[in-house]
Amino acid sequence: MRMLRNRKFWMMCAGNLGLFALWYGSVKWIPLESFRRMPDPVRVMTEWFNPNPVFGISIFVKTYYFHILYSSYRALVSFFLAVSLGVPLGILMGWNKKVREFASALLGLLQPVPPLAWVPLAILILPGEAAVIFVCFLVAFFATALNTYVGVKSIDPDYFRAAACLGASRKDVLFDVIIPGALPNIFTGLQIAMGAAWFSLAAGEMIAAQYGLGFLIMESYNLVQVPTIVIGMATLGLLGYFSSMFIRYVGGKLMRWREEAMGVKG
Repeated sequence: MRMLRNRKFWMMCAGNLGLFALWYGSVKWIPLESFRRMPDPVRVMTEWFNPNPVFGISIFVKTYYFHILYSSYRALVSFFLAVSLGVPLGILMGWNKKVREFASALLGLLQPVPPLAWVPLAILILPGEAAVIFVCFLVAFFATALNTYVGVKSIDPDYFRAAACLGASRKDVLFDVIIPGALPNIFTGLQIAMGAAWFSLAAGEMIAAQYGLGFLIMESYNLVQVPTIVIGMATLGLLGYFSSMFIRYVGGKLMRWREEAMGVKG
């Protein structure tokens, strides 16, 4: 009932309905042959929820969940690797000048390289599954490390001076000043990293995998199964959205103290 009274919920519903209306109108009423090739939303939903799908993929087919499982495994492994390495590196870059000078040039050089550019090199160096995970990891790693670094640099220097005056050790500064102060930016980086992991995952799976949603999309393209392409895209979007929403929820719980201190709650 609280959700039904939430204005944001109804705005989201209106936005989704508007998107479906635009999609339907583009396919049915725009006099362009390229738009006619697209399936309308009714056809896609009929295929998606069909116990006997025309092209073999729906919520009632085991293969569909097999692809989801493979993609979820790769995205989550990439994400947790990126968090395990990116957050400590970002903290060190913001805290230590030598680490920042050493790592910032390297990150600045590698970050602009698109995920697809890494795929051939990853295939040559790493065995099958690891190649796709590596490509996803890189994109998520850059987002995590750089947002963590920005979070540390945004901490008011007065906190560090106050900690020094109170005789705080480096360990105390790390756990009582740096990590709490950088936490909002860290969770922003985690949300971006999760989205980036799903984004790069699709690109990697299209080229270097035999299972997963990216592979399903590319295979459906080769077989001209357009409704299945849209189903794969929509599934990727839903998985990415709910993954980021979960991170936002966890971040909100962990940073409730910050909201209370700023007078937002309580």
